[in-house]
Amino acid sequence: MSTFSTPPSANIESKRVVCGVLAIVLSGLGIHRFILGDVVGGILRILITLATCGVGSLLGFIEGIIYLTKSDADFIAIYQIGKKSWF
Repeated sequence: MSTFSTPPSANIESKRVVCGVLAIVLSGLGIHRFILGDVVGGILRILITLATCGVGSLLGFIEGIIYLTKSDADFIAIYQIGKKSWF
């Protein structure tokens, strides 16, 4: 007798759209990283933005575009379960 089990990502709600939009709109503040549970990454985004007089916020903008181009399943596997912190 076999039992059917759902993959771990089936019970997790995707934060792809929220993180993607926040990364594009508020990229320099690193809010998208805080939502994903990456406090260090969020603080680093803020420090990079301050150290580069705002130019570093392009990193968050690029991340937002990458987030929005991924499928929900890919986003969950890579960023929510896998905890990938850079791109």
